[in-house]
Amino acid sequence: MSLPKNFNPAEIEQKWYSYWIDNKFFHSEPNEKEPYTIVIPPPNVTGVLHMGHILNNTIQDVLIRRARMQGKNACWVPGTDHASIATEAKVVNKLKEQGIDKHDIGRDEFMKHAWEWTHEHGGIILKQLRTLGASCDWDRTKFTLDDDLYQSVIKVFIDLYNKGLIYRGIRMVNWDSEAKTAVSDEEVEYKETPGHLYHVRYKLTDSNDFVVIATTRPETILADTAICVNPNDERFKHLHGKKVIVPVINREVPIITDEYVDMEFGTGCLKITPAHDPNDYEIGLKHNLEVIDIFNNNGTLNEKAEFYVGQTLIEARKSILKDIEAAGLLVKIEDYMHKVGYSQRTQVAIEPKISMQWFLKMEDIAKPALENVMNDNIRFFPEMFKNTYRHWMENVRDWNISRQLWWGHQIPAYYIKGTNDFVVAATIEEALKLAKEKTGDKKLTTNDIKQEEDVLDTWFSSWLWPISVFNGINEPENEDIKYYYPTNVLTTGHDIIFFWVARMVISGYEYRGQFPFKDVYFTGMVRDEQKRKMSKQLGNSPDPLDLIAEYGADGVRVGMLLCSPAGGDLLYKSELVEQGRNFANKIWNAARLVTSWNVEDIEQPKSSKVAIDWFNAKINQALENIDNQYDTYRLSEALMTIYRLFWDDFASWYLEIIKPAFGKPMDSKTFEDTKEILDKMLRVLHPFMPFVTEEIWQNLSERKEGETIVFAEMPVAQKYDEEFINKFENIKSIISNIRKIRLEKQIKFADKIKVSYNLIEGEYDNFFDEIVIKSCNLEAFENTSEKIQGAISFIVKNVEYYIPLTDNINVEEEIEKLQKELEYNLGFLKGVQKKLSNERFVNNAPAKVIEIEKQKQTDAENKIKALEEQIANLKG
Repeated sequence: MSLPKNFNPAEIEQKWYSYWIDNKFFHSEPNEKEPYTIVIPPPNVTGVLHMGHILNNTIQDVLIRRARMQGKNACWVPGTDHASIATEAKVVNKLKEQGIDKHDIGRDEFMKHAWEWTHEHGGIILKQLRTLGASCDWDRTKFTLDDDLYQSVIKVFIDLYNKGLIYRGIRMVNWDSEAKTAVSDEEVEYKETPGHLYHVRYKLTDSNDFVVIATTRPETILADTAICVNPNDERFKHLHGKKVIVPVINREVPIITDEYVDMEFGTGCLKITPAHDPNDYEIGLKHNLEVIDIFNNNGTLNEKAEFYVGQTLIEARKSILKDIEAAGLLVKIEDYMHKVGYSQRTQVAIEPKISMQWFLKMEDIAKPALENVMNDNIRFFPEMFKNTYRHWMENVRDWNISRQLWWGHQIPAYYIKGTNDFVVAATIEEALKLAKEKTGDKKLTTNDIKQEEDVLDTWFSSWLWPISVFNGINEPENEDIKYYYPTNVLTTGHDIIFFWVARMVISGYEYRGQFPFKDVYFTGMVRDEQKRKMSKQLGNSPDPLDLIAEYGADGVRVGMLLCSPAGGDLLYKSELVEQGRNFANKIWNAARLVTSWNVEDIEQPKSSKVAIDWFNAKINQALENIDNQYDTYRLSEALMTIYRLFWDDFASWYLEIIKPAFGKPMDSKTFEDTKEILDKMLRVLHPFMPFVTEEIWQNLSERKEGETIVFAEMPVAQKYDEEFINKFENIKSIISNIRKIRLEKQIKFADKIKVSYNLIEGEYDNFFDEIVIKSCNLEAFENTSEKIQGAISFIVKNVEYYIPLTDNINVEEEIEKLQKELEYNLGFLKGVQKKLSNERFVNNAPAKVIEIEKQKQTDAENKIKALEEQIANLKG
């Protein structure tokens, strides 16, 4: 084996990904093994890779690769979402550029354009994920408008309708005037927005007196149907039952009373506009008020407004304020900060609007989903998101599932001509049969029924994703769904906990009687160093493909994971991926060193044998920690554990201890053991860094055709001697101290030196002496029963070490250095003594913790005594 001098990520990434794909290493079919399943959160079909995708999919790939190496039948299902609002908006804009309005060409022709757009731009993101090393089962790729998934959605709608859980009704909805569709409560983002509070007079009908109302939306005055006051408000009791004249439109409306009105807000008089405010709508229902909808779907005023028809809401606001002021009815305008809802998709202000929509009743169907998260049948990582989930589920509202769009799953409801009635069916033929039964009219034909124009909310297909990708709705007993469901873990952002996570749990219990996933791992947002969310608009998001080209896929994966705590935001900076690339180079260079040795069948040095025993113990300790970190989804910590093991312990200590002197051969026993150690670490690293580990692993030993690290066995922690590891840490301290003194006194490593040691108390363990002698190039390492005057000394645990270098010592500098060290240790001892004198600590802390603190006290006392003696010796 020989590795090139320089690590070339681009070359090996293409080579090994093609190898993996050609050999179908990522494909899964049901078998006798334990399944491990992940379904990808489907990105928008026309989307492109961004930093959030990099983070989320790296995490999924780490988990799925580890499962494969544990011998499980790992299946990671990829796919994309049709994204109704986003995709339709892009197609509409494209047609608009060609001078085409979608309503002019009709639904069928528009759908042809939409499919053309999807085929042209769709799936790019899945191809981009391959450059990251994503080990998805690409043969199982799904799209939410695939025939089988389409049928699943329609089947579920019909089932829920027949159960009485889906209904159609006129309700107040959140209207997106840009997309021209209703959106759910969860798709509305509220932002603090500067505005104004306009104080306007309404004249009483029976006198020249006025009442004054305060509103942030004067353009809705044209739709007012009442003024409301609190019945307990003494200021307005004389107005109960009277009427006022609405400005501009001169409509007479009643003054009503309701305790909903906040007497402290504004003037205490509230204008009621049932068509354009959700709270006013409820009051309108309660008091049987007229509902006047003055808004068109595109956000302009309609004929019911009577004035300013065709103007946008902003234009209408300016117009009505001008007319109100001219009539002497505008009292004052105040600056006012308030929360305004914006569409998550289009970022336009949401308009509350009365509309006929389809809804899913949520209260009862959501109960199992709440219960099984709160009792930890489904585990959230981090757990804090349980409270967020609980709050939403306990206050869940009916889900508006219809969207006024054409791209998506068309609602399977058919309206019967000449009636206000409809039927729900999967096909027009079934609908006709039901329509004949419902009306008793056997002469009806398909020309007498018309399908609902609206489509279903995109999330109404996504909520079935863990079931529908295995065709579990259409064929609930098929082999795939019985084997792969429930899935093991969902990795997603906490921002869609309501849109998607909660709803998938609901559908899982409704259609499988079981949770869709055992664990949910919530990632945070990827933000820049100023803590801003990364976006194209801000120009603060690097192109992930550019990063991969510059730093390599392994480097980017490591960089993204190094600072990514579960649920916590990742503050991205280029130094992270640079650190990832440097780590890949470190692994490469370490492997090159191992394979560059000239190996001969000679005796193994004792220092090498001890180092091998130490490092095997160290690996097992790390594996134990890593397994725990994986189990609790602390993946950044798991990566950091193996990162430090490789960089700090393997490269910096182990290889330095075992490497032969310049020009000397390596003994075969140490070489084989070192290859085994490196092989083991490559396997632990593989889920995080698949490319560099495959390249080195393939070259580390002779491999058979079709062999791959992808299926190499993941190492399992074996028993290890923790005390042995701790003792070796002391040896590292001894070596570090000697090296530091060499550096300070400018003593070349090639020059041998003598070191003596004096036991302060207890027993001396000479097991590691060979390592100290070799690592520090000592000509002698001897015990002495006396303190050596004029030597530089240091203490590690219960032993004081001396380097007789009197000629090279600056006495004053040495005393100053020792004095600072003495002061530090005195302070440290004081802290330990304070802790041990605290009765609460001593009575409540575990015995092992108390023992550790007492050992700290003894070590500090020994060190202080030795330092005082060293200072006294130097002072003479």
